[in-house]
Amino acid sequence: QVQLVESGGGLVQAGGSLRLSCAASGRTVSRYVMGWFRQAPGKEREFVACISRSGGSTYYADSVKGRFTISRDNAKNTVFLQMNSVKPEDTAVYYCATSSEVTYYTDRTYLYDYWGQGTQVTVSS
Repeated sequence: QVQLVESGGGLVQAGGSLRLSCAASGRTVSRYVMGWFRQAPGKEREFVACISRSGGSTYYADSVKGRFTISRDNAKNTVFLQMNSVKPEDTAVYYCATSSEVTYYTDRTYLYDYWGQGTQVTVSS
């Protein structure tokens, strides 16, 4: 049984930083594409970032490029999202997800087969 558990969310001021974690069990993160998505109230879930199976490639939404960094710790079987220079528009529930359908990249929610429960990030202005 695959489980993804996010943590690290909270309240942060605009311009600040936050680091989200996604601890995986039942699936080895180094063998799958791992992604982060977010969903703001009244909006659809949107792609934020993902890391390829090899870990050698990372991909970002234009809205977070240069501010967010996705990484993973294979020994801890955990994926991270470092969020810097956060903005009020980054406020959302952030979800970790894993895909067995692709090798490098996908921003399509339907290609991710397991999801975490989400962690709330609120950025105050």
